Amino acid sequence: MSEQPEKPTAPDPAAVRDAVTRQAVLDALFDEVKKARDAARRDASDLLERQYKAGGATKTDATLPDGTKVGSISRQGGERAAQITDAEAFRAWVRDTYPSEHIVEIVPAKVVTTVRPAFSAKVLDEATAVGVARYVDPETAEIHILPGVEILPSRAASHRLTYTRGSKAQPTSGRELVAAAWRSGALAAHVLPALAPAEPTAPPAEDDDTTA
Repeated sequence: MSEQPEKPTAPDPAAVRDAVTRQAVLDALFDEVKKARDAARRDASDLLERQYKAGGATKTDATLPDGTKVGSISRQGGERAAQITDAEAFRAWVRDTYPSEHIVEIVPAKVVTTVRPAFSAKVLDEATAVGVARYVDPETAEIHILPGVEILPSRAASHRLTYTRGSKAQPTSGRELVAAAWRSGALAAHVLPALAPAEPTAPPAEDDDTTA
């Protein structure tokens, strides 16, 4: 006779409620924090770009309300690269200048002409390196202005936040300083007003019933 598998033991209901409550609370808090963080990033990015365009500043310190530095934000410059903006003009140039790099393929009902991908990549890489839509023939040293190619932004500028690290002079890291300031209540109203504790209300004044 085979043994019946043991019935799983039910967890403590209090432990289940505690785990579910923690999830519910943290999910609600996370939603508020994420909305505030996203808004802060948009505001900071806009202001930092305006500051950079006005004066060229690329770095700004992050400080607590008392002036303590906890980190800094640095501007990471965007990148530009050569890109084909007129495929037909570029293909025609390759056909007339480097016919061996020009491919003619016959498929049912039509003829397809293209440029060898390796050659396109080589030309674009060189143009990207010099920052100008041109190609220098490695054998003749002839300079070709590339038709149908432009130097365009390939990656937008961004901003990178770094926190201060602990040192002998200041053993507490930037992240730890932020956490301590939050625990002290110095940041709630400034950064997350939705989660700031309510201001204590004064008890109502008692009537003075004494008589002269």
